[in-house]
Amino acid sequence: MKYTNIFDTHAHYDDKQFDKDRPDLLMRLHNEEGIERIVNIGCDAKSNMDGISLTIRYPFVDCTVGYHPNQSDTAKENYIEILAKQAALPRVRAIGEIGLDYHWDTPRDIQMKVFKEQLELAKALDMPVVIHDREAHADVLEQLKHYRPKGIIHCFSGSAELAEELQKLGFYFGIGGPVTYPNAKKTVRAAAAISAERIVLETDSPYLAPQPFRGKRCNSSMIPAAAETLAAIKGMDTQKFIDLCNENGKRAYEML
Repeated sequence: MKYTNIFDTHAHYDDKQFDKDRPDLLMRLHNEEGIERIVNIGCDAKSNMDGISLTIRYPFVDCTVGYHPNQSDTAKENYIEILAKQAALPRVRAIGEIGLDYHWDTPRDIQMKVFKEQLELAKALDMPVVIHDREAHADVLEQLKHYRPKGIIHCFSGSAELAEELQKLGFYFGIGGPVTYPNAKKTVRAAAAISAERIVLETDSPYLAPQPFRGKRCNSSMIPAAAETLAAIKGMDTQKFIDLCNENGKRAYEML
């Protein structure tokens, strides 16, 4: 079934996996696959600039700027000043993706320093954040309680109990392909605990393709697989759920 009004709130179309067909793919997604809007997420100096370039070329693409925890050790001395200037551009919507990732070996002290500095920047600019949290739930939650930012928890992988704590802080939750995986019981329980008004759809393209497309390059046309799963969890019609998630995404990114 074809759906419309889809908002992919988290994608990486600057990734080299899209170098061969990026223009054709993005136009097809918008014109034929029901993708109304995409936010391209920044991870480091290059992807921040590439995302800004995409917003200039494609009126349905917005972006964020920030340093992913696994790229935090590439942040130059003046990176906050540069991010602040980029954040002032018209279609830069948030500081992100930022956070902590204890799965890989980027030094944790550097991750934490850059995470805190970017949280402070977002607070100073009164902008949302996009949070990356992998195997670092307690430390991420501690910082979010301290700085009290607004924004989205990307690819939420925590428990239903953690989701309830984050909801109290006012966060939205990005949920995509992983909710469709056979071993996704924890994510399904968390999704059931999250208010439908706090869920936003995402892909993390080109990564995390949903179950029917596992192993393939992910793109925004695959969102319906996750949307159907989530709508079933919520007992909603899928198109109505997609419409609600579109509104949620625009509210999270302060587009309304």
